[in-house]
Amino acid sequence: MPCAGVSGTRWNGPAGNGGDDRIRAADGVAGLSMPVRVGTFWIVPVLSREEFDAIEFGAAFSGDHEAAAQRMSRLAVTGTQTESMPRAEAFLRAGEQWLLADDPAAAASGFRLALADGGPVFVDPRVPLARALFLLGKQSEALGLISTLKAEGRRDPRMCDLVAELLVERGDLAGALEWATAGVELCLADRADAARPGPRLVNATERPGRAGTAPDGADELSLLLSLRYRIRVDLGLPEDDFDRLLDAAPAEGEAPANGPGSQLPGDTGTAGSRALRVVSESDS
Repeated sequence: MPCAGVSGTRWNGPAGNGGDDRIRAADGVAGLSMPVRVGTFWIVPVLSREEFDAIEFGAAFSGDHEAAAQRMSRLAVTGTQTESMPRAEAFLRAGEQWLLADDPAAAASGFRLALADGGPVFVDPRVPLARALFLLGKQSEALGLISTLKAEGRRDPRMCDLVAELLVERGDLAGALEWATAGVELCLADRADAARPGPRLVNATERPGRAGTAPDGADELSLLLSLRYRIRVDLGLPEDDFDRLLDAAPAEGEAPANGPGSQLPGDTGTAGSRALRVVSESDS
């Protein structure tokens, strides 16, 4: 719901008149967005995860991703962030909608704003930014981002999944296999750690993720194993031990049989990445 009052953001006009840097940076994404003034009060919207989910689902139903991207971008600029919906995530989700609207330039702007904000997000903005840069023909910059992510250490199974998907789209099957394998290893390490008595060595709950999700759960492991298997088939490689884990892994959305510690998340990966996955089940 919108709230009336004073926020920490300065709403003092456009860039030429000393406006807020965040508004100037977002002009190319959403246009200049200002709160509505009623009497002597500003009505400043509050960023809400539920509202962004509703916008996202509405766009999936109608196909009008551009309108969704514009609305999310305006909210990201003008809204007051909350603990459940940081501004960085708002910019990131707006960028996803710009990707689905076939506007990679606007998407890249949104992802850069998420990076500049530095707040918590459900996936590193550099992954979808690399996708947008590839679409813009900026291959060396995109590959540079992926190389940086690799050099910093692969600690999030979801990120490994998204990078692997992106590299499959680019035809780099060897690189995609490396990322998918790293993601599987992370999932299995977390599962072993969860089953071990005593303090956990890896606090997977602190990894970025949308509310109510477990990025390293059985669902993500199943997705990674399936993606990895299809990549290996395309490369003509024989079945290995990880491939054989597919027989024991639950299907996406299916409840696992090995206890509450392996409960499935309700959502795995970003909306854009799931919609843009090019390696389908029929490929296998």
